[in-house]
Amino acid sequence: MPLSTEVLSPGSIAWLSRGLTALIGLFVALLAYRGFKRNDAPKMRLLALGIGLLTTGVFLTVTVANVAGADTGGILIARGIVTVTGLCAVLLALLYR
Repeated sequence: MPLSTEVLSPGSIAWLSRGLTALIGLFVALLAYRGFKRNDAPKMRLLALGIGLLTTGVFLTVTVANVAGADTGGILIARGIVTVTGLCAVLLALLYR
């Protein structure tokens, strides 16, 4: 039984790829959070937040904005805000003493 072209469309492949990235990122963020809880290391909490935002946060933001009917500019702004926030959290984790 051949797969329909709708299942293998570039849009669905891109969506699945982003979803897989979000799941793996969430897993890594949870591991970092477990490290924070185990060692009481605030660096790990910031790292978990940053990784979570950069992967799962961006995916959820884009998905919600898309479902809400935001235009391309709105989606890009929302994605940019979440990305910058995640990068700031990772930077703080690296600079935290």
